[in-house]
Amino acid sequence: MRGKQAPKRQIIPDPKYQNTLVAKFINVIMRGGKKSTAQRVVYGAFDMIKEKTKKDPVMVFDMAIKNVAPLVEVRSRRIGGGNYQIPYPVAGDRKNALAFRWIINATRSMKGRPMSEKLAEELVNASQKQGEAMKKKLDVH
Repeated sequence: MRGKQAPKRQIIPDPKYQNTLVAKFINVIMRGGKKSTAQRVVYGAFDMIKEKTKKDPVMVFDMAIKNVAPLVEVRSRRIGGGNYQIPYPVAGDRKNALAFRWIINATRSMKGRPMSEKLAEELVNASQKQGEAMKKKLDVH
């Protein structure tokens, strides 16, 4: 690796729940710099989660991320004349990044409903160890 590693930026907690993980999730959902639209989607999904489950939406969100985050992933390694897939443990930041990506991809693959509804459903399913994002995790494992 050349040069120094770029310093990690401090993420400001989101305005409604004062949670940095939620703020990071909003940033990942955001497209084209439209942060207010991303916030509307996430907060709408959290309101629906609160209605459906009667639980704190941030707790459901944390549980979903914890359930979807992978423990190991495979990487290609050249040994002798062949390439082998070798399992490696996943670091903390990458765990969250992969969990966010899988949940968002599963949500965007559903069609015909508003994004906040689909996101709420996927988060509730992931917190109960079900849904597309959990399938992706099991495939990786």
